[in-house]
Amino acid sequence: MRTADLIRFARDAANGSPLRTSLLILAMAIGVAAVVVLTALADGARRYVLNQFSAIGSNLVIVLPGRSQTGGFNPGNAITSTPRDLTIDDAQALLRASAVHRVAPLAVGTSEISVGGRLREVMVAGTTAEFIAVRRLTLAQGRFLSSGDWRRGASEAVIGARIRDELFGREEALGQLVRVGDRRVRIVGILAATGQGLGMNTDELVIVPVALAQAMFNSNTLFRILVEANGREAIAPAKAQVSEIIRLRHEGEQDVTVITQDAVLATFDRILGTLTVAVAGIAAISLAVAGILVMNVMLVSVTQRTAEIGLLKALGATRKTIRNVFLTEAAMLSLAGALLGFALGHAAAALIRQLVPAFPALPPDWAVLAGVATALATGLAFGVLPARRAALLDPVQSLARR
Repeated sequence: MRTADLIRFARDAANGSPLRTSLLILAMAIGVAAVVVLTALADGARRYVLNQFSAIGSNLVIVLPGRSQTGGFNPGNAITSTPRDLTIDDAQALLRASAVHRVAPLAVGTSEISVGGRLREVMVAGTTAEFIAVRRLTLAQGRFLSSGDWRRGASEAVIGARIRDELFGREEALGQLVRVGDRRVRIVGILAATGQGLGMNTDELVIVPVALAQAMFNSNTLFRILVEANGREAIAPAKAQVSEIIRLRHEGEQDVTVITQDAVLATFDRILGTLTVAVAGIAAISLAVAGILVMNVMLVSVTQRTAEIGLLKALGATRKTIRNVFLTEAAMLSLAGALLGFALGHAAAALIRQLVPAFPALPPDWAVLAGVATALATGLAFGVLPARRAALLDPVQSLARR
């Protein structure tokens, strides 16, 4: 048989049992769609985490109190213990480093904000005027904290968009006096709405001068020090200089953890990339199940078409021709299922992106190609046994069974 005849023959055989053919194609399509959707979710999670961390700024070096005992960065190391705290003096000393462009100390705690009888709990971040540039935040109204002596902060605050809406509604918030904890501060700025980012929702954040925050929380320690390097090429020198300055200030002990933004991104990328591959492997199991279904359907087809096979052999068809007939049919059904699954998977991923715009549920190209190729390979692999059985049938006995 010519290739065109094989395809036509396989097509007619598939059309002869439309319900069985439709169920087989649907089973294969579900397997491919599962690979596409699950890898889209896993890779979307990877992209989301990386985007969220990238949003905190660029060219960052982050100083954490406490010495990590493991090499590299581990998300679990973000919480550390230390014999010596980070202080405002430590943060100011980092400005001497030649590779450092900006420094923003950060003291964090929770408190209550109240005005006009309305009260709610908020996260309070004590920092300096450089914080808005380091974190790449934008203002919707007003100005940010004043520059000046880090140890003598003015009684002013910048609030997030949600706090502004909940406490003031349609009223003007700028210039209003509010109580944060036991301190009265004046609102000088309102942050633009940005949403959640790595556990800190800036829409629900109250930013005050670092000295005021330390007085409010009765502590002289810092939660973190954010350091912005002069450029991407200066990140490594900035890390080395920051580590050395802190070591000298802490009596020769390296009792802090200094991490770079690139190191954190690389760690998350590696972990979540591995997760994506694992999820794709789990989803591919459904393709093996679909392949077994292909084999069962083709075996039933061989039994039902015994007389047809005998007639073909009586007319001179070789074993190779019979085998190719069934393999072609298996390949066509698998390919049809793979293409349908490809379309369904992308449609589901598009629906996820529509429902959750912030989540980039885009299936990676390698996963889509691997899913389609695996579906086709599985169909062919499980179609070999039925094709071989059909090829070995005796033409006389096959015709006699009719």
